[in-house]
Amino acid sequence: MAVGYLRPTKGVVNCQAIYNNIKAEQQHIKNNAEIYAVVKANGYGHGAVKVAEVAKKAGATGFCVSILDEALELREAGFKEPILILGVVDPRYVYHVIKENLSCAAISLEWLEAVLEEWPKEEVGKLAIHVKIDTGMGRLGLRTEEEMKEVLDFLEKHPQFYLEGLFTHFSKADSADESHLKVQQERFSKAIMIFPKDIPYVHTSNSATALWHDNWKSNLIRLGASMYGLNPSGKELKTPYKIEQAMSVITEIVQVKKVPKGEALSYGATYYTSEDEWIGTLPIGYADGFTRDFQGFEVLVDGVRCPIVGRVCMDQCMVKLPKGYPVGTKVVIFGHDRKGNSISFQEAAEYIETINYEIPCVLSERVPLVYVNECD
Repeated sequence: MAVGYLRPTKGVVNCQAIYNNIKAEQQHIKNNAEIYAVVKANGYGHGAVKVAEVAKKAGATGFCVSILDEALELREAGFKEPILILGVVDPRYVYHVIKENLSCAAISLEWLEAVLEEWPKEEVGKLAIHVKIDTGMGRLGLRTEEEMKEVLDFLEKHPQFYLEGLFTHFSKADSADESHLKVQQERFSKAIMIFPKDIPYVHTSNSATALWHDNWKSNLIRLGASMYGLNPSGKELKTPYKIEQAMSVITEIVQVKKVPKGEALSYGATYYTSEDEWIGTLPIGYADGFTRDFQGFEVLVDGVRCPIVGRVCMDQCMVKLPKGYPVGTKVVIFGHDRKGNSISFQEAAEYIETINYEIPCVLSERVPLVYVNECD
């Protein structure tokens, strides 16, 4: 997909905000745990390489990604820090994990056996693994004590695997209701008793666990949503320290017209002007990740909230203006304007009934990223 450098729609990333959010978490940490910056999904849409640069300057000692390709992107960009792949690595590509000195999740005995079958013919080092325990998320990992003991027995017989970490993922650490969290904590506590005591990294802490549960039993924090200034609980829980949304999405008005009363706008004729109305067209649409769900939402034009009228199109949308603004007038889709007004990802998420960090994640690569307040 071509990147839209030659149109006014941009994602503006405030590097200082990311830096400050990491520093705030460092002050919050109780036991000197390390911070691994989670830069999967292109850094939650913020740009993985640039976020990694900022996170490293702020004191992150490693990175978490979801897939092997994301880890290789960081290595190709020159990062030599530890990188943990949280998703499933196809056993056929284990050579690249070892060669690039990466760590990956070990999710089952079957996966370990498959890796052994694909073990490189040439002389290579050990494969660093973090064994995943499924304490109640239901996605990946070992569930039963029997599975855990079978994996341990396998690892004892195959020294080419290096047991670097043991981890789990809490699904409701961002909720005021801690009942499921306590179930998961109890299960992980039992798992810890089964595994050796000298594993370098034991980690349960995503952003939510780090924020509200003192990075429970973690000497490594997987800092994701809060690093980007996004409260993982939405509005259910207040963060213990201030975080700042790092991204804004901006554009400009490309045409303004006065449309007579009773005229239909956009596909499906779902909106009719109730009076003579000033209508502005914006160069952003669902191909950019600004989905059709945002019909009726508002954007900021000259500090004024203006509603999106008619359906959001693939490449454009229309807003009702209070007056006839000139072409080129700045528009804030998400984020802050210069007058101190803002539309947060949280507000947008509530409108389309999703979570705040889905909004930047689904921005299309057609929307270029611009970095401001870069940290020296």
